[in-house]
Amino acid sequence: MRAVAAQTRLELVLTLRRGESLLVTLVIPLGILVFFAKVDAVQVSDGLAIDFLVPGVLSLAVMSSAMVSLGIATGFERRYGVLKRLGSTPLGRSGLLAAKTANVLVLLAIQLTLIVAVAVALGWEPSGGLVPAAALLLIGTVAFAGIGMLMAGTLRAEANLAAANGLFLLLLFLGGMAYPLDRLPAGLEAIARLLPAAALAECVRGVLEPAGQLPGGELVVLLCWAVGLPILAARKFRWDEA
Repeated sequence: MRAVAAQTRLELVLTLRRGESLLVTLVIPLGILVFFAKVDAVQVSDGLAIDFLVPGVLSLAVMSSAMVSLGIATGFERRYGVLKRLGSTPLGRSGLLAAKTANVLVLLAIQLTLIVAVAVALGWEPSGGLVPAAALLLIGTVAFAGIGMLMAGTLRAEANLAAANGLFLLLLFLGGMAYPLDRLPAGLEAIARLLPAAALAECVRGVLEPAGQLPGGELVVLLCWAVGLPILAARKFRWDEA
């Protein structure tokens, strides 16, 4: 446990030192929240724009940490042989994975705390189920970590970097995070609802509403991604590029 704790601290320090990681995990989610809340660009049929934005930005934070930050860092560690070397130490591969998991959870705790604090300052008043929302965000973390590790363990580092950033932008636009999904063309909306970003955002949005209604279809989609992607990543992951 001491080795895992030490590796977790190291992972967190390295993550916070990477400027590009802070941009994706903190600056972009908070920037989207403040910008769209202030310019009144989000038009919703009922309720306030901030009530619509907060669940989407929380989901965006999960995607940025679990898929982009974790995936890119792991890809380059694999490229330079760090994973292979650490896996052969007393820490072991299971300890390394535990440390990476703990790092993502700590980073998410920081992100979500900041997002909620800024949202409250902007006038957000949570009225729904915070505990179910936290559980859904944890499920989303598993799904996006599976995507990130799949790319990190199968693609070359440069290709993984491009794929992670490209997928982040795609899911940002199709995730219903900054504007309602029904604003998309019908065919594109149907595709978006099958993706993990939209499924997570809609589920979190549902339980944070005063009525607290969890959309069943989106939950099924989210669970499928959360189960299938980690299994696929575990089977396909290679510990070095050789």
